[in-house]
Amino acid sequence: MAEVSTVTLNGITLQVPAHVRTPGLMNRLSGGSYENTEAKAAEARVKPGFRVLELGAGLGYVSSICARLAGAENVVSVEANPFMAPIVRANLDRNGHDAATVLHGAVVPGAGGGEISFQANAAFLGGSIARKTSKEEEVVNVPRIGLRQLLRDYHPNVVMMDIEGAEANLFDHPWNAQLRFLIVELHPPRYGTKAIKRIVDCMSETGLTYDPVTSSGRILGFRRVWGEE
Repeated sequence: MAEVSTVTLNGITLQVPAHVRTPGLMNRLSGGSYENTEAKAAEARVKPGFRVLELGAGLGYVSSICARLAGAENVVSVEANPFMAPIVRANLDRNGHDAATVLHGAVVPGAGGGEISFQANAAFLGGSIARKTSKEEEVVNVPRIGLRQLLRDYHPNVVMMDIEGAEANLFDHPWNAQLRFLIVELHPPRYGTKAIKRIVDCMSETGLTYDPVTSSGRILGFRRVWGEE
C-alpha cells in the first residue's frame, strides 16, 4: 500500500497518509460525502474577511474550504490529535493556505493551560478526551487550550466545531459578541439531551438562534439575531 493517497474533493487536494486510511474514510472521500454537510455550511456562511475558528480539523478539508472563502490569514484551526495536526498543516499548505494558523491541543472551558489526557490512535481520524474506558496505550497528554482564550485572542465571526463530544463542556457561559455563526456537530450518545439544551440556551444568551440553512442531521447551526430582523 502506498504511503500516501491523494484525493481531490471540491477543488481541495488532500493527502491521506497510510496510517490514517480506512476503507470507510476512503469511500467517503472518493464518493464526495466526507464532511460534505460541514463544507456546505461553510460555503453558505463564511464570507471574505470573516474570522473563522475551527475546533477539530480532521484532514484539514473544512479548514481549506474556510481559508479559500475567508482568506487563509483569517482561519485558525485547532486539532487535539497529535497524529492529525501535522496532516492538517500539510494539507492547508498544499492548497496554498500557508497563512492559516494550526494549533495543537484540546479545547477546554475557561482559560486553559497545562495538559489533559487524550485518546489518540494513529489509525483513526477520531479522537476524544480520554475516558475511563480508554485504552492506556492510546492515551497521550496534549495541551489544554481554553475556549475563553481562543475567543478573546481571535474574535471569530464563524466557529466550526467537531470535537467528538467535548462540545458538551463549552456552553456554560455566553460567547463573544463578534460571533455571527456557529456550526457544531453533536454527539448525543456521549452526553444526552440536557447538554444539547445547554448548547441551545447558551447560544440564545449569546444572541444566536437556530439556523436552518446550516443544520442537517447531527449538524446544528446557529446564526446571530440581528436587531432589524
